[in-house]
Amino acid sequence: MAVATLRKRWLGFIGSFIALALGVALISASGLLVGTTMDIDNADPTAPSLKKLLSFMAGMSGFVSVFVVASTFAFAVAGRRRETAVLRAVGATPRQVRLLVLGEALVVSVVAAVCGALLGLAIAPFIARWLVSRGVAPQGFGIHPTPDPLLIAAGIGVAVALLGAYAAARRAGRVRPVEALSDAVVDQKVMTLGRWLWALGYLAVFATILALFATMPTALQRDPQLRDPHNMPVWSLLIDILTILAVALFAPLLVPPLVRLLTLPVPLASGAVGLLARQNALTAVRRTVSTATPLFLVVGLTGSVVGSTAAFGDARQAQTRAALSAQYVVEPVGSSGLSPETLRHVRGLPGVSTTALTSTMVSDLGGGTASGGAQDAATTSATVVDGDLTKTWKVPTEAGSLAELKGQAIAVSADLAKSNGWRTGDKLSTGLADGTTVTLRLVAVFKPPLSLSEVLLPYSTVATHLTAPVRPTVYVTTQPGAPAPVLPAADRATVTPTAEWGSAGNDPRARYDWISVLAILGPAVLYALIAIVNTMMMSTGDRLRDFATLRLTGGNDRQVLSMVGVEALLTAATATALALLVTAGTQFTTMTLINHRLLDGGATLSFRLPWSAIAASAATGLALALAASLLPARLALRARALDLAGTRQ
Repeated sequence: MAVATLRKRWLGFIGSFIALALGVALISASGLLVGTTMDIDNADPTAPSLKKLLSFMAGMSGFVSVFVVASTFAFAVAGRRRETAVLRAVGATPRQVRLLVLGEALVVSVVAAVCGALLGLAIAPFIARWLVSRGVAPQGFGIHPTPDPLLIAAGIGVAVALLGAYAAARRAGRVRPVEALSDAVVDQKVMTLGRWLWALGYLAVFATILALFATMPTALQRDPQLRDPHNMPVWSLLIDILTILAVALFAPLLVPPLVRLLTLPVPLASGAVGLLARQNALTAVRRTVSTATPLFLVVGLTGSVVGSTAAFGDARQAQTRAALSAQYVVEPVGSSGLSPETLRHVRGLPGVSTTALTSTMVSDLGGGTASGGAQDAATTSATVVDGDLTKTWKVPTEAGSLAELKGQAIAVSADLAKSNGWRTGDKLSTGLADGTTVTLRLVAVFKPPLSLSEVLLPYSTVATHLTAPVRPTVYVTTQPGAPAPVLPAADRATVTPTAEWGSAGNDPRARYDWISVLAILGPAVLYALIAIVNTMMMSTGDRLRDFATLRLTGGNDRQVLSMVGVEALLTAATATALALLVTAGTQFTTMTLINHRLLDGGATLSFRLPWSAIAASAATGLALALAASLLPARLALRARALDLAGTRQ
């Protein structure tokens, strides 16, 4: 019976097929890229970890895909409640109804999963080439197709589709035959016990993570992924996702009050269009939630991720400007790095002090006496210092002096020293970029700004062990009243006053931050935008009989289209209002973490929302929602009202 239904009504399953196929394609493409990076990473230490970036891209894609697929399949099943009601009325048992729905979902999901896996295999190389062009991945980076990511993505898609369909099928199967037809019209209990448990569980996880990051117990400080302040944007992203998911789970509870609030003037207005749109949204809560979910994800993710990225960029910029005592920054133009001649020219200028900083990687940092030889086994970034750091930077120290960072010496952050029990004077061993192990004396324990790594090494110690091209940035301190350094015209370098330095245009870390945002957020938001069109078209196609009823009772085509447009506008406004609440909450949380953990009593960041990103995403979603609802409705209205009234749903 399930196969026969699919053959006769395949158009009714197109929306579910598209949502699942694109979701599986997104997950499989991300999985293929993650599998390729197992032994590859970017040679530029200032660039984000390729493996970590692609892992979060896969996680974000999976999160959005799972959410949209489950919502779409549940919506597709809920839209057939009249048909389910008839089956129950003629004697079908709840078990038979569930098996029918699951059989249809299984057939659609298996076919869509296969198509999606093949599509993911095709789009993964394009993502790889984009990462290479932006400098995030090394030259020659590409995918090595293996079946595991494709099978995992297909399995996730099928499982999520069946779970989404099963939840809706259970609700339909539990309806008594006498109540079936009335229940098919009005949504009553939309917050099920399972949804309550999931929502409260995610809120508990959110509160726990927030409390741990606010207090950061000593046991957690031993984990470099949790301790390193450079990883805080990653965990902020996790908090954003948990918040969005919790609010989405509470959406059936939040949507009706928001709809009533947004439509307060409607009863005072003349005409029935606004009132019909309002009552439709309140009566069919599940339909409203399903159509609003993709737009909520678009605006919520865009606002939260863009807002937190901008906040961390502002924090790094504020820290850097507060910590810099140098007046100028000399940087190369392009990716070739400063030439030795340029370095000698700058250092030979009269009355200047210079410090050149570059990045490298160290591993298996350990040793010390008080700690009993504790070892931080992770690979971490380190800042290589060529010159006296105290001449150009004002970095606070808790023990020792950064002026002693010369020869066989090392300096580490206060959190790193505390978590391992290290003290100044301890002998620490570490592996350098080329694999050479050296023993260094701990000369200083400092509190690093985001522009510096947790580990500082003198250039003389690592000069012969660097494997990546050296691309130093030179910080220049001049005597009071001295003019800015002037470089020969042949030098491919720029001189920037420190008051103007630190933006995305001249800070590599800021540039890589926004590239990471595009890589993590771009595919997921694009998929959610497509899902807006998909769900709105499904919703319009499910209401042909409603349109016919309005026309038979005296409504004209203009009034029907006006009602559809107002409903789309109301759905978009509701989704945007929910997204604003989420963005405000996540941005407040991010600001609290930054001010408490990073700035730590210094200049604090004020609360602000990324209004331009929110407005752009909301406007794009609204335009797509209006187009995807009005165009199908206009085409449907070309048929006679009696023909629409007989349409099977």
